[in-house]
Amino acid sequence: MPTIVVQVMPKEELLDPQGKAVAGALARLGKSHFGDVRVGKRFEITTDREVSAELMEEVTGIADELLANGVIEDVISISVQGVELTDLEDDDESSIPLDTNEIPLTLPEGD
Repeated sequence: MPTIVVQVMPKEELLDPQGKAVAGALARLGKSHFGDVRVGKRFEITTDREVSAELMEEVTGIADELLANGVIEDVISISVQGVELTDLEDDDESSIPLDTNEIPLTLPEGD
């Protein structure tokens, strides 16, 4: 069963108090070789439907409308886990079967 993974992060231009708290804790633990920390969210959505462009458009809409607060967050990636893909025709010389656990999908640029 495919799992669609949506990752959401605070907008770059905004402060990330949770990330600052983690960075401060790392420094207190003597882990000063780590720099800034940003804390985001990861959503894993399973589906019994075949992964298609239509389904991914639906997920993109859900991510933008429900999972991310567009005022303070950006959807940074949507990927699919648990599928086996062959995107090219069998008679195509460049046909390469793709067997992957995670397939990143391109998101449209923000407004």
